Amino acid sequence: MFFSIQQSASCFLLLVHSVFSVSVYVCVLTAGASSVVVGHPLDTVKTRLQAGKGYQSTLHCILTIYRKETVAGFFKGMSFPLASITVYNSVVFGFFSNTQRLISKYRYGDGRHPSGMLDLTVASMLTGLMSVGLGAPVDLVKIRLQMQTQMVLAGKSVFHSLAVHPGGGVFFFFFLLFLNGGVFRHQRPPACIHCNGSISWVTATPADVVKSRMQADAQLHRKYKGVLHCIVQSYRTEGAEVFFRGASVNAIRGFPMSSTMFLMYELSLQFFRGH
Repeated sequence: MFFSIQQSASCFLLLVHSVFSVSVYVCVLTAGASSVVVGHPLDTVKTRLQAGKGYQSTLHCILTIYRKETVAGFFKGMSFPLASITVYNSVVFGFFSNTQRLISKYRYGDGRHPSGMLDLTVASMLTGLMSVGLGAPVDLVKIRLQMQTQMVLAGKSVFHSLAVHPGGGVFFFFFLLFLNGGVFRHQRPPACIHCNGSISWVTATPADVVKSRMQADAQLHRKYKGVLHCIVQSYRTEGAEVFFRGASVNAIRGFPMSSTMFLMYELSLQFFRGH
């Protein structure tokens, strides 16, 4: 659920740097939805590279999807993430903010006390765990639709491969480290999103490969019995490099997504101010 976590962080920054109003909330929703549309084609390419067969490279994957499925093929599975982004963003950052507040209150006696590195690490891990549980059903539907050229076996658990995705916690950790640690003290907030989004997803790519493969394993004869079996089988048949498929796509797509988000936010805000 990288796209949702990254969008949640971006939306959070937009909200905390603005005076809340209905118009601002609508602007944030517009920005989040636009980033889903921009980032989904590369997400589809990433999923096909990780869980599909017959793709020699990223470019070959892109050309194959276009030739066989036209432009529409890149947008398979987009409707469900697009419809759920509002709820996801609200719950994830609400949980993260409350967790930080509870930790500060427990350790320092004041919920408004600045969080230390250990506090941020614990809050990030708990939020990442919660976000994966919340996003697993959405991610499963998205991947099934992106890989819908395969035969689907009904009844598979929506929480299949739930435990193999550390990207959420890693993202939150680097997000706050960059934002509060002075790395981008003289930069605009989007710099935090661009850099830690790429770092967190390159770091989490091996786990994302396993997750994608298990969630896309919907043929009549399933290949994987569990997480460990998926890891061992993938390594034996394709080598260690298989766990880094789509890493370059993950690192690149954060930039257009974040740029689109902040651009749409500014344009939407100007529209409301003009009316």
